[in-house]
Amino acid sequence: MTGGSVAFCPGHISGYFKRVMGQDAATTGSSGAGIVITEGVHARVEPSNHTSICICRRERSGEPAIISHESPPIAYAMKMLSLNATVTTECNLPIGAGFGLSAAAILATLTALDNLYNLGLGDARIACAAHESEIVHRTGLGDVSACRGGGLVVRTNAGIAAPVRRYRGFIEPVYAVSFGPIYTPDVLDSKEQMDKVTAAFPEKVPQTIGEFFSLSKNFAQTSGLLTPEVSEVLIRCENAGVPASMTMLGNGVFAYGVKAKDVLSGFGTLYEMHIAQKGPRIIEGSS
Repeated sequence: MTGGSVAFCPGHISGYFKRVMGQDAATTGSSGAGIVITEGVHARVEPSNHTSICICRRERSGEPAIISHESPPIAYAMKMLSLNATVTTECNLPIGAGFGLSAAAILATLTALDNLYNLGLGDARIACAAHESEIVHRTGLGDVSACRGGGLVVRTNAGIAAPVRRYRGFIEPVYAVSFGPIYTPDVLDSKEQMDKVTAAFPEKVPQTIGEFFSLSKNFAQTSGLLTPEVSEVLIRCENAGVPASMTMLGNGVFAYGVKAKDVLSGFGTLYEMHIAQKGPRIIEGSS
């Protein structure tokens, strides 16, 4: 793309979480665990004196469909850094369905802009701006921290500067089905729901992928977030010996291993991916 830059950021599926209110946006967020996935968001940016944003999702046919001509979280993060550009983001997964695409879109956009304008912002400053935007717009709590790298991610503390543990070496595929979005702000704004989430939060820290899915499924079942559609799929997965849980926050299921394909394929459009090994990166540099 002449005079432009393209970056990619992987998404993140949270298995369980607990909101933590800090003194400011940087220290507010969540503890919890999830997996960083090889599907995510590509952001294309071109120089401009004014900001315009286009959000696209690629259909199964391969054609891109325009979802929106605005993104308050992306616009907010760009304004924080005094940046203007023409921005187009594109993803393959459903938006708002628990795949961490909001965080991925902001991180991909800022990474591409940093490259486009040769700003030297660095990972930490980009992540801080993306995290603050997620907190302000109530679109996520810990996805930005997770998406900065790959693997099975465990966050024992909240906030963008909190350390995370990353476990790698998981080579089997991840499959997911979605029954539709869950509007994240509605969940995060409900004190009753957040109290249930806090009570369901596991104290144990997972060391293996099996432990992660076991803790996640128990969290889904006790947090009040489980939907009837998800419950049915989880029962089928359990009967087949497939590690699975609910995408947080989304009305869907994600499962690990080759056997998951046959179980999930009967419940709708199947998405195949893997556990990512790294975070945001430049795909095409400015010219």
